[in-house]
Amino acid sequence: MKAGIMGLPQSGRRTLYTLLTGEGAAANPEGRDPVVGIAPVLDPRFDDLVARYHPRKETRARITVELLPALEENAVKEGAIFREIGGTDALCLVARAFEDDRVYHVKGSIDPLRDIDAIFAELVLHDLLFIEKRLERIAETRKRTRDERGEKEEPVLVAMRAHLERDMPLRTISLGQEDTKLLAGYPFLTMKEMIIALNVGESAMAGTSVADAARDRYREQAVSIVQISARLEAEISALDAADRAAFMAEAGIAETALSLLTRACMSSLGLISFFTVGDDEVRQWMVKCGSTAPEAAGAIHSDIQRGFIRAEVIKYEDLCSLGSEDAVKKAGRQYVMGKEYIVEEGDIISFRFNV
Repeated sequence: MKAGIMGLPQSGRRTLYTLLTGEGAAANPEGRDPVVGIAPVLDPRFDDLVARYHPRKETRARITVELLPALEENAVKEGAIFREIGGTDALCLVARAFEDDRVYHVKGSIDPLRDIDAIFAELVLHDLLFIEKRLERIAETRKRTRDERGEKEEPVLVAMRAHLERDMPLRTISLGQEDTKLLAGYPFLTMKEMIIALNVGESAMAGTSVADAARDRYREQAVSIVQISARLEAEISALDAADRAAFMAEAGIAETALSLLTRACMSSLGLISFFTVGDDEVRQWMVKCGSTAPEAAGAIHSDIQRGFIRAEVIKYEDLCSLGSEDAVKKAGRQYVMGKEYIVEEGDIISFRFNV
């Protein structure tokens, strides 16, 4: 599962990639090819559990992120950029909302909503062109022979075309399970989950006007919106842990934007996290939303899934409010769950198994 980071030149997408992965894009100095890296999921719940258990080992969940080439005019015209976008499972669009006379903007002025609209229009146009070509191919095939697959696809594609012509992304259209399966192999870009990362200046982090305007504009387009300041995040990440906490407290920052963004990426990929805890290790695991307890056990090891007996579940919120595992158990808040249990975001689980 991979989240792609995209945006116009000088939007801050390369800085954001470096902040997320801890790696520069030196292998791709001109930004013409995608760069793939691994980003740890920055989750304050994980940090809290490490502070509670003082484990010998701590292991964060990680997601794969891909720095996509900048959406320059030539790249859009040539179309190669859309193939790169098509290889991702979700998209994070970085939109520049900061003023800096030293950094040029390809449009000549700062207007994040204008830039987002333009990129969304390109993605919609890509999907419309694909549908038109596919409908033409179905029509040509019908002249020669009966095309059962085409007969099933055509009404769905026509409905999707009408949806796109209203400037609505395909992730907001309702498709049946069979239709979704039928079109699963097609490169619809607006079908992907979308995160908008508004890259504001340091002084604007305390305000919400830009984010509020974006939420109003894209309310019906099924997007997640996160406000970040790549420059401020870079300053925070350069501090040691103690200084970082003091800096954030002074600045009134409860949680870094990178933390919010990595979790938004997880959500866009259809993933949730659960924790295993103890003196030996605190670890955050990722599973698909809707996973059963045995499937979550399989994320740890196939033997645990095969020999699954039960899952002993503590809710993170209960651990925080009651203070300890013992207190949670005494309050009757540890739950013994069987094979049908659907794992919930933030569960703390101990698996019992026999192989």
